[in-house]
Amino acid sequence: MPILSAQETETMADSLTQKPKRKKPITLRGGIDLYGSVRSQVDDHFSGFEWVTDVNLTDDLYIAAEVGTVERTIQSEQINFTADGSYIKLGIDYNMNENWKGMDNQVYIGLRFARSTHALKVNNYVLYTTDHFFDQNPIVSGYSSGSRTGLTAQWLEVIAGVKTAIVKNIYLGFSLRLNVLMSDTQPTDFDNLYIPGFQKVTDENRFGIGFNYTLTYALPFRLGKKSISP
Repeated sequence: MPILSAQETETMADSLTQKPKRKKPITLRGGIDLYGSVRSQVDDHFSGFEWVTDVNLTDDLYIAAEVGTVERTIQSEQINFTADGSYIKLGIDYNMNENWKGMDNQVYIGLRFARSTHALKVNNYVLYTTDHFFDQNPIVSGYSSGSRTGLTAQWLEVIAGVKTAIVKNIYLGFSLRLNVLMSDTQPTDFDNLYIPGFQKVTDENRFGIGFNYTLTYALPFRLGKKSISP
């Protein structure tokens, strides 16, 4: 019967007790959506800002979140209205990209649960009529005009995106999002034609499409030895 040496016994014990090392440190990444910030400067009918962040649980699995505010004025057929509110999106991303040594790019899929709190204000509207002989002036007060506050909506987002390191710790990203509206509060004498964070809404379709362009900075950090010891 073979007898193991003390050194062999110690080596086998270490291999059984040691945990596999992570390839990359825990990294907290945060930044902004460039599209909303730029559009706010060039579009008088839009004002919005979105903060994005994620942190990796493993080398490929991330917890992600987006928080934003939007105020947008829209002319929809015979109604002019303003949607104003904030939203939060929470979920996970999974990186499918196999990076070469020294690279840290992502090609990922993800899922978000999103919720908005917003208000809708009818600025003016024109009554529908088949008689166009007389000019009609927009109605700015009275029935159906004014604000509807305390509105909420919940939806799911299925995401596909990329993040590319342009210099060390700084990333440019793009994501395409398929939105599925789960529930929303219907305003009095009006419809939710636009939900901040979700985009346009129609009676015939509970689906929507969104996207963002992001600029983020990554802050890697390592836990202390006591925290990672077996």
